[in-house]
Amino acid sequence: MQKNDVMPAWAGALAGVVAGAVALGVAQLVAGVLKPAAFPVVAVGNVVVDNTPAWLKEFAISNFGSNDKTVLIAGVLVVLAVVAAVIGVLARHRVAYGLVGLGVFGVVGIAAVVTRPGAGALDVVPTVVGVGVGAWGLTWLLARGVRESYEGAGAAVPGSSASGASGASGVRAAARSASGATAASGVKAPASSASDVESGSGGSPTDFSGAPGDEAERPAVMRTGAEPYSFDRRRLLGGVAGGVVVAGAATLAGRVLGGRQTAETARVAVALPRPRVAAKPLPQGTDFGIRGLSPFVTKNQDFYRVDTALIVPHVDPRQWTLRIHGMVDRPVEITYADLLKRPLTESYVTLTCVSNEVGGEYIGNARWLGARMADVLRDAGLQSGADMLLSTSDDGFTAGTPVDVVMDGRDALFAIAMNGEALPVEHGFPVRQVVPGLYGYVSATKWVVDVKVTRFDRDEAYWTPRGWSAKGPIKTESRIDLPKPGASVTAGRTTIAGVAWAQHTGIDAVEVRVDRSEWRQAKLAQVPGPDTWRQWSLDWDLTAGKHTIEVRATDAAGRTQTEQQAPPAPDGASGWHSIQVNVA
Repeated sequence: MQKNDVMPAWAGALAGVVAGAVALGVAQLVAGVLKPAAFPVVAVGNVVVDNTPAWLKEFAISNFGSNDKTVLIAGVLVVLAVVAAVIGVLARHRVAYGLVGLGVFGVVGIAAVVTRPGAGALDVVPTVVGVGVGAWGLTWLLARGVRESYEGAGAAVPGSSASGASGASGVRAAARSASGATAASGVKAPASSASDVESGSGGSPTDFSGAPGDEAERPAVMRTGAEPYSFDRRRLLGGVAGGVVVAGAATLAGRVLGGRQTAETARVAVALPRPRVAAKPLPQGTDFGIRGLSPFVTKNQDFYRVDTALIVPHVDPRQWTLRIHGMVDRPVEITYADLLKRPLTESYVTLTCVSNEVGGEYIGNARWLGARMADVLRDAGLQSGADMLLSTSDDGFTAGTPVDVVMDGRDALFAIAMNGEALPVEHGFPVRQVVPGLYGYVSATKWVVDVKVTRFDRDEAYWTPRGWSAKGPIKTESRIDLPKPGASVTAGRTTIAGVAWAQHTGIDAVEVRVDRSEWRQAKLAQVPGPDTWRQWSLDWDLTAGKHTIEVRATDAAGRTQTEQQAPPAPDGASGWHSIQVNVA
C-alpha cells in the first residue's frame, strides 16, 4: 500500500487546506513586497468582477450593498478552500496528485494576474512562490501524519531510546516466548542455529542473565500481516498548528507591506491648503434637523461606497502622479505636491451611484476640495474633436466622462479632501474625481492616476461594454426618509420627510400624496447651489389603517420626476418612491 493511504480523508483535507492557506499567505507577503495587485486572490476576484453580467452585479449590490466585495472575496476563498481540501484528499494516495493540483491552482492564478491592466513579468512571482511553498507544506504535513509501525522484543523503535534494565527485561521476555516464533515474528535467527536459540545452550544469544555489558538491543521488527505505516494524529495536528501560524503571519506582514499603514500615515500627515475659492456659506435652513432625516452633509464614515476594487488601493501620495495625455498639445504629469500648489476650489456636491434603486441609499453629499479639472485640461491644451476623458484608477478601473460637462463651468474637481479632511483611503486617497450631474460610473474615478483625452467613438470605459450607457446624466429623483417603510405610526399629525436631487439643475418642488389623493407641496430646505440634494418635509394628518405614501420632485428646468419605473441598468433607475405605513 502507499505510505499515505493510512491517513483518513479528513486529515488529508485538513493538510490540503492548511497548505493552501500557507500558499496564499506567502503569496500575499511577496505581493506586499512587489505589488499588492499581484496577489492572486485579488486578481481572480477582479476577473470575476470584470466578467460579471449587469444583472448579477445589481443583485449583489441590492443584497449585500457596500459589502459586495467582501462577499465576493469570501466566496473566492471558500472555493479555494474546497479545492485545497480535495487536493489534500487526493494527495493521501499519491503526493504527485496533490502537486499537480497545486500546479493547476497556480496556473489559474497566473492567468488572472497577467491579464490585469498594467501587468508585468514580476507580477507572476507571488503566485509562483506561493504555490512552491504550498507544495512543500503539503508534502511536509503528509509526511508528519504517517509513521512506520515497529514492534520488537524490547526493540527501540526508531527515534526512541530503549536502554538499561527496561530494555534488557523486554528483550528477555521476548526471548522466553520466542520458541518457534522466529518465523511468525519475521526475525531472522543470528549466526548460531535456531536450535541453539530454542535451547538457550552454548552461549545462546537468548542468555541475557549475565552482566550489563552482555545486554544487546534486538533489531526492530514488525508482526506478520501488520501494516507497515500508521496514522500519527498528534504530529499532524502539530504541523497544522505551525502552518496556521505561518499563514497568518505571512498574511499580516503582506498587508502591512502592501501599503496600508504607509498610505494612512501619509494621509493623516497631509496639511490641506486653503482654497482659492471657498465653498459658499450654507444658508440658514439648509438642514431641518429632523431626527431620521438624512443630514445635508453626509459624514465621511457614512458615505456610500460602490466600486470595483476588491481590496482598497493604498497609494502613497509621494509616489502618486496624474498623467494627462492623448488629444492634448502638451502631455503633462502632475505630482501630489504639484496638485496641492494649484489654485483649489471648495464646493458642496452630491454624488449618486447609477446602481441606486428608487429610494435607495447610494447617494451622499459632501464638501469637496480640489483642483478644477477644466483648469488642468486647459494647461494641457485640449485638441479639437476631443469629447471624452478616459480616466483610470490605480486598480485599473476606467470611466468615460464627457468633455463638455467638465468644461462648462461646473465644479468638476480632482478632489483631495472631503468634509475638511484628506480623502479617506476608501474614498479615493490621494486623489479622486468629483463631477456634479453625472452618475459615478462615468465620472467619479477614485485613486485616479491617468486621464486620456480621447473620443467616445475610439475608446470605451469599464462599464460601457457591459451594457451600461456611455454617458450617465443623473435623473431627477426623490426619496422618503420618514416614516420608514412598514413603520407603525400613531394616528394624527405625522411628519413625512426626505431628500430630492437633480445635480447641476437643482430641485424646485417636491410633492407628496397619500393613498393616491391630491398632491400636496412639501416645504423645501435651503441649498447653497444646484449641485446638492435638497431636504423636504410635510406634515400630514394620518387616520388609522394602512396607508401608501408617494413622492415626486420637479427640477429647476421644469421636468417632473417620471412615474415610469425603470431599473438602474443601463442609465439609472426611475419612478416614484412609495412606502406603506401602519397607523394605529
